Amino acid sequence: MTKIILSAVAGAAALTLGAHAASAQTLEAVKAKGYIQCGVSTGLAGFSNTDDAGEWTGLDVDFCRAMAAAIFDDPAAVRFSPLSAVERFTALQSGEIDVLSRNTTWTMSRDTALGLNFVGVTFYDGQGFMVPAELNVDSALQLSGASVCVQSGTTTELNLTDYFSANNMEYNPVVFEGLEEVNAAYNAGRCDVYTTDSSGLYAIRLTLDNPDDHVVLPELISKEPLGPAVRRGDDQWFGIAKWVYYGLVYAEELGISSENLEEMLASENPDVRRALGGDGTFGADMGLENDWLVKIVRHVGNYGEVFERNVGADSPLQIERGLNALYTDGGLQYGMPIR
Repeated sequence: MTKIILSAVAGAAALTLGAHAASAQTLEAVKAKGYIQCGVSTGLAGFSNTDDAGEWTGLDVDFCRAMAAAIFDDPAAVRFSPLSAVERFTALQSGEIDVLSRNTTWTMSRDTALGLNFVGVTFYDGQGFMVPAELNVDSALQLSGASVCVQSGTTTELNLTDYFSANNMEYNPVVFEGLEEVNAAYNAGRCDVYTTDSSGLYAIRLTLDNPDDHVVLPELISKEPLGPAVRRGDDQWFGIAKWVYYGLVYAEELGISSENLEEMLASENPDVRRALGGDGTFGADMGLENDWLVKIVRHVGNYGEVFERNVGADSPLQIERGLNALYTDGGLQYGMPIR
């Protein structure tokens, strides 16, 4: 969900100049303290949430574990800072965290005004709709006249207005300030439809009394490219974060997984050899050891493995790859070449 937090944007922007100095030499600082400080959400199933044992899990969490694996050969060398939507940018700008991996939409204002560098898109999301299955609705275009639960003060609310207006449909907004209030209202049947980011709908559905009684409709009415970000002013750290993301995707493209890694290390395929450090100095060029991607795949897996166990077929959320499939499978995930 993309909150409208103009006050936070202004405050974070004011910190930008000082933050540039604070963000220099992040790799050395991280090595000296022995861990990465990673900003995550306060709890979103599939992305960053604690399990019954109190361990952080999720797609956003695994990105930070992949960075720790690349640097320390230890995916546990991460400390997590749960942050609200308002707190997240200031935490990054002030140096409280080293990387922000918290279901954050990559927008122009955040990219240009906040002094951030977005690493890539780890999850292509968009605003969607969830309805009770008993309504027998299979398209958002059938929702004219429905009552819609939505959180106030968000881009979600604005997108909702635009979508119904563009399609000449009527609706009755049921608006609440807090997310918990929206959840409770939908679960109590106070509205016909729930709208927010599609990934959020899948996570919220798991918390309802009878999840199987609700369906997420196929339409996405906005672009919400979610990805990690680092501070500007430290090109080396930005490069490491960026190539950890590309490395996860490229490993999947090359068919390198945690299950066949040892076999792939003996491959004569030039692309595989370069990716796994057998040729060239690609790891050393960014301040790491040449087998940086070997360490990521060994400890965390490739992008497809990360996706499936956290939000995909091997997870309770059961989200299809869709736009998050590799470009060779009709999706948008594309690993830049290592050469």
